[in-house]
Amino acid sequence: MLDLTFETPKPKVIAGAKHDWELVIGMEVHAQVASQAKLFSGASTKFGAEPNSNVSFVDAAMPGMLPVINEYCIEQAVRTGLGLKAAINLKSAFDRKNYFYPDLPQGYQISQLYHPLVGEGEIIVDMEPGIARKVRIERIHVEQDAGKSIHDMDPTMSFVDLNRTGVALMEIVSRPDIRGPEEAAAYIAKLRQILRYLGTCDGNMQNGNLRADVNVSICRPGQYEKYQETQDFSHLGTRCEIKNMNSMRFIQMAIDVEAKRQIAIVENGGTVDQETRLYDPDKNETRSMRSKEEAHDYRYFPCPDLLPLEIEQAWVDDIAASLPELPDEKKARFVKDFGLSDYDAGVLTAEVVNADFFEKVAAGAGDGKLAANWVINELFGRLKKDDKGIEDSPVSPDQLAGVIRLIKADTISGKMAKDLFEIVYTEGGNPEEIAEARGMKQVTDTGAIEAAVDEIIAANPAQVEKAKQNPKLAGWFVGQVMKATGGKANPKAVNELVAKKLAEA
Repeated sequence: MLDLTFETPKPKVIAGAKHDWELVIGMEVHAQVASQAKLFSGASTKFGAEPNSNVSFVDAAMPGMLPVINEYCIEQAVRTGLGLKAAINLKSAFDRKNYFYPDLPQGYQISQLYHPLVGEGEIIVDMEPGIARKVRIERIHVEQDAGKSIHDMDPTMSFVDLNRTGVALMEIVSRPDIRGPEEAAAYIAKLRQILRYLGTCDGNMQNGNLRADVNVSICRPGQYEKYQETQDFSHLGTRCEIKNMNSMRFIQMAIDVEAKRQIAIVENGGTVDQETRLYDPDKNETRSMRSKEEAHDYRYFPCPDLLPLEIEQAWVDDIAASLPELPDEKKARFVKDFGLSDYDAGVLTAEVVNADFFEKVAAGAGDGKLAANWVINELFGRLKKDDKGIEDSPVSPDQLAGVIRLIKADTISGKMAKDLFEIVYTEGGNPEEIAEARGMKQVTDTGAIEAAVDEIIAANPAQVEKAKQNPKLAGWFVGQVMKATGGKANPKAVNELVAKKLAEA
């Protein structure tokens, strides 16, 4: 059973000119559904296509064109909800959210407000070993994305690319449970990790496939606890929404600067206006975009082109049965089954491809701890140096396991193993065959090693006397033996024989 025992981190406190202040943060994350077709049309979702090439008549809002729900997109949203331990609503409905966007031809967005597909869930956000924040998920609703306006191609005109129009999004809305910039970034990282494990979103923030609207407010110490007791938002400050954040570093910077802006306003006797703001990373400031709209401003009403969505519990159960092992469970298993530290298990499970690679190495090597050490320190280190991902690793799990097996069998030393790893990494090949062909196997014949030790001790009587006075000098003899054997002598055997011979001398 998964151990969920942890302590809650302390909230971030920012010192104002007059008082201390705490942060209260909620997140609305837009995650693009991993699907080859859009939410209401069969148009492609491929990124990087020629502008306006992935546009159907439905996406372009041609007269008489009606949306048809893509069942796979709904399945992906249900899978996401199950992965976040959320309630799945068997009955949900789509609404029209009316507003003018030049890159949304319909003049409205088909979304879900009153009856979302996914209800309340949670995410455990690890901050450090034994310290975590439980962030409640309020809901996940499914909606269509808008297109993209391009303003830098002509000095007098703007262009519109409708390729993204109609792409399925999951808007994952959290409660205001996040209490600092670092927690906000960690929340996004954990959510992204879960989505990638589930295969429901690729999490590519650079392409805009995962982006966040960050709601920030401030309160005096003690007020948040009153909100928790009553769920009365009047105990918290007025929130401002920072729109379309797609960088974890910028999210932290934006929260910090926005909190300080609000503190300065309140301490100077002013009031914070509820509004939508944009973050400018060059100036490290947020600026007003528009006043924050309420639901009635969008004139929501049920979408007349779509019947309410009804799904069966058996279908949901089938999806639940197909869920993969998720990060928290995998990490706990690695700690338990392989004896790994919490940190090492966290590194290995950060990406599902890394975890799968490690498990193959551990199975082939027959030693989880040694496999983890080599995957994290040697392989990951080398890949990072070459700016490669695990998918592009020149060393396969079988090859790395082969190197580790040679270490365990005392066929090669640790130093030889690193040299062998470098050969396999750059040239490929079977580690055992390479070690044999290049004479890399260490000398384990104690008779041959003993002869070398005896020869060096006999040739250096003065050094023997010094070593008797200072046992640390025995290392000199070890070095000489290793040199005499071309570095191939088993270091453990050399150390034992040197210690024995010096004691007898």
